[in-house]
Amino acid sequence: MSGPARRRSGCAIGLCVGLPWLALAGLDGAVQVQAQTLTPDLLRPDRDGFAPSPPLRGTSDGTADSTGRADLDAGLAKDSAAPSRIGHPPVYEVDAASGAADTGFDSLNRARKKPKLFPGQPKPKPSPGPGTPPPAMAGQAALAPVPPASPSKPPMPPALAARADGQPPRRRLPPDDDPFGAVGDHAGGFLIKSALEVSGGYDSNPGRTSVPKGSPFYVVAPEFLAASDWDRHALVADLRGSFTGYGNTFPPIDGTISPAPTNVDRPDFTGHIDGRLDVSRDFSLTAELRLRAATDNPGSPNIQAGLAKYPIFTTLGGTVGFDQNFNRLNIAAGATIDRTVYQDSQLTDGTSTSNDDRNFTQTGGLGRISYELLPGVKPFVEIEGDSRVHDLQFDRNGYDRDSSGGSATAGSSFEFSRLLTGELAAGYALRDYVDPRLNRLQGLLTSASLVWSATPLTTAKFLSTTSLDETTLPGVSGVLTHLYTVEVDHDFRRWLTAVGRFSYGTLDYQGDDRHDKTYTVAGDLIYKATRNIWIKGELRRDWLDSSLVGYSTASTVVMLGVRVQN
Repeated sequence: MSGPARRRSGCAIGLCVGLPWLALAGLDGAVQVQAQTLTPDLLRPDRDGFAPSPPLRGTSDGTADSTGRADLDAGLAKDSAAPSRIGHPPVYEVDAASGAADTGFDSLNRARKKPKLFPGQPKPKPSPGPGTPPPAMAGQAALAPVPPASPSKPPMPPALAARADGQPPRRRLPPDDDPFGAVGDHAGGFLIKSALEVSGGYDSNPGRTSVPKGSPFYVVAPEFLAASDWDRHALVADLRGSFTGYGNTFPPIDGTISPAPTNVDRPDFTGHIDGRLDVSRDFSLTAELRLRAATDNPGSPNIQAGLAKYPIFTTLGGTVGFDQNFNRLNIAAGATIDRTVYQDSQLTDGTSTSNDDRNFTQTGGLGRISYELLPGVKPFVEIEGDSRVHDLQFDRNGYDRDSSGGSATAGSSFEFSRLLTGELAAGYALRDYVDPRLNRLQGLLTSASLVWSATPLTTAKFLSTTSLDETTLPGVSGVLTHLYTVEVDHDFRRWLTAVGRFSYGTLDYQGDDRHDKTYTVAGDLIYKATRNIWIKGELRRDWLDSSLVGYSTASTVVMLGVRVQN
């Protein structure tokens, strides 16, 4: 049998076999077929508020079910009678953009967070709540673009954008690091701070003599600070002074000449005015005007015997220079001039003696080169030279004390995360005199000013200074003075501070066998009642240890005072 014949025979056999099964399905499965749909409900859920129309259902004779056709016709008639949805967006049970984040904009171009308004800018209108129909659903003919709720406007000046009470909004102040510090007053472009300390106490040895005699005393110490607040240039004035008065006098004992004056009152003033003129970003001109007024220290060998009071000396000077930056490299230089003048000495017998041989004029210059090696680390090298010329060629002992000298130092400034700040340097200083009988004055030069913030409540300071001082002792070229000070401040409370201080100094009288050492141990307690009123107490012990017999002294000082500042 050929292929086509076999295929026709197979189809006839399949038809004969399938017809009985179709007959059985028509008898028992009509109900089952009627209960099923072509598409299950899981694949076509109810959406958009209406149910899907039922599909056509077949019968046992192969024709469409009349019930299904009727339902289909009814559905089509219902859809044709419903209003058109063109131009009318549907309303859902869940609002649009309800799942957006809290930042940025949602799908309706609405800001999720309230914008920061400029002074005078109107508040944005609230967005429509959930379920509110769009404008087209409320009867509008067409959907129009909605303008932004908060239009972008330039900010208004605070003086024009007043609040409801007529006052402009105040700028928030930064946190105050020192709640009991002086605030100061603004005058034009300057910040001015002033203070006055009035203290009283007792000193067991005011004259620093080998035979002590105590006396009560008082101290009046004013302060004035004015600093410019300019974008360019700078001007700073720092003036500090004090006057110490004693209630007792110290007349000679048994007709002998006392090594200390009968009146040991003494003033002390230090002031300087610094200015900077910014010519360009990297180049500026600098200037300083300074004044120092004081007396010789009690117990100094330069004090004449038989004095009625200490003679006062004044040193007036100035510096003019420049400051140039080359990226990290800085070069600074200046010329200096200072004039020192002494008062005449008043003696206990009513006469006076001249101190013109101690008057001199000093001129010189200095230069400094520094390089910022690391952030906060700036090494430098400094060179200084000067010349001193006295008013009289020979002093009271016949020595020509005109001299010239200089110094060279190297060091670095520090600023490590604000924990360690300051400057540390070391070098060598020397001075040669015109008189061949006076030896060269020379020695190690140290300079330091370091502040270490150990904890937020504890601060440690280290200070070191070196100076080449003049003297009137015969055969002595000068005094090489070193002074080292360690100070620790601790705040028990913001309003209660304790200060501990220790100082050590050496005085080398070159050309003589005298070598002195000084020691100071002091403790202060400061109670800060308000920003403007502080109460201070101090207990101090001073020693002078001299290599010469009969010149060592000691003294104890107790003092209590009030500081008024603004």
